[in-house]
Amino acid sequence: MTLSAARALRLFLYVVALLALDVITKALTHEYVALMMWSAPVYPYGGVPVFENILGIDLSINHVTNRGGPWGIVSSHHTTLVVLRIFAIFCLCGHLVFFNQIKFRQVPLCMIIAGALGNVIDSFVYGHVIDMIHFMLWGYSFPVFNFADASICIGISLLLIHACIQKWKPKQHTIEHSMDIMGPYGHE
Repeated sequence: MTLSAARALRLFLYVVALLALDVITKALTHEYVALMMWSAPVYPYGGVPVFENILGIDLSINHVTNRGGPWGIVSSHHTTLVVLRIFAIFCLCGHLVFFNQIKFRQVPLCMIIAGALGNVIDSFVYGHVIDMIHFMLWGYSFPVFNFADASICIGISLLLIHACIQKWKPKQHTIEHSMDIMGPYGHE
């Protein structure tokens, strides 16, 4: 099943909107927010305060650079990560357009594609990924992330939830099928 032209256009515009949100927030962060001062021991940690101590949670906008994957892992292999992200984008686009049979999966796949594109664009424009959303959760500094990362995580979460629901959903057709084969009393 391939996408209709109208559906493909809507999904493309969705990717563009998510990508625009990510690119704009990163450009604003790069231009107007100083790099995070890890030595600043108090909220907002050298950044822009959003809210403080709402049920023990703080949120600030901090400018952090990241040459690695999530949480800065494998940062010494930046070029390899960029190549892998580009490969993943092409694979996901191909799957979305030519192979995906389940309509629900289209939006989560677009979220993952938009997030990956946003981080690849950062790598070419800035030489690293810009992260800015910083939560302090009850004294724990959650790793700083950006809208692309959030889009990827939400997209993956939606796919996993959908897969679990599909797996645990009662299989009505198998009960009916077994009755057709075996008869109403369980034997031929």
